[in-house]
Amino acid sequence: MKKPLLEVIFASEKRKKVLLLLRDGAQEMEVLLKSLDTTRQALLPQLKTLERHYLITHYDDSYELTAIGKLVADKMEPLLGTLGIFDEDIEYWGTRDLDFIPPQLHARLRELEPYTLVTAVPTAELCEPSKHALENARRSTFQVSVTTFLFPNFTSILEDFKDHGISMWLVISEELLTKIKEGQNESLKLLLRSEHNKLYLYPERMGFVSFGHNDFSFMMRIYDKTGTYDHKYLSSDNPSALIWAKELFEHYLRESIPVTEI
Repeated sequence: MKKPLLEVIFASEKRKKVLLLLRDGAQEMEVLLKSLDTTRQALLPQLKTLERHYLITHYDDSYELTAIGKLVADKMEPLLGTLGIFDEDIEYWGTRDLDFIPPQLHARLRELEPYTLVTAVPTAELCEPSKHALENARRSTFQVSVTTFLFPNFTSILEDFKDHGISMWLVISEELLTKIKEGQNESLKLLLRSEHNKLYLYPERMGFVSFGHNDFSFMMRIYDKTGTYDHKYLSSDNPSALIWAKELFEHYLRESIPVTEI
């Protein structure tokens, strides 16, 4: 009696890895043994199970995916990546409000890995950006941010960016725009009006604290499901995370309005 395919694939780490290894084409037994760091005696029963369930086939000592196996293996990698990102920090992800992420990017959260989750923010960094984020920004040609707040030293940060030739594209909430307009920080207003920087208003509710990226890194601050911000934040320098972040920024930029007067 044949087992359900979910059991065949996920009940054995070796079977799962074989399917993923064969996605690139047929492999000799010796290649599989080396890749899996195992013995022929241990691997052969797993290969036979995959073959009995029409997921792989073999000729002499070479194994490859069947048509069904290719379909299954192509779907496995995204699923395993998604499970991996949630398994690593399930307490964080399970308590976050992720509704602000559009569906097409929500399905690609695995692209943020590898990432760093900062859960114990130093007191000195509660009122200013992390040193890592600033160092990466200073090496970049640009910084984009979508945010509901500004750090107290944001004016000096913008001045520093200007000195280093770094352009800032800033998308802000309506509440934050009102604070800037009603505030007395004329230096900030002057910098935001500069042709070097771009300021936009996102007219709808922002269900997050902030996110942003530059040439080298991405950072995201998210509310929990009660609407509370606990100062935890996620950052990633992974190239796939930067592509994901760029698409998230473009999603909000498309719905935003250029601010021409402050």
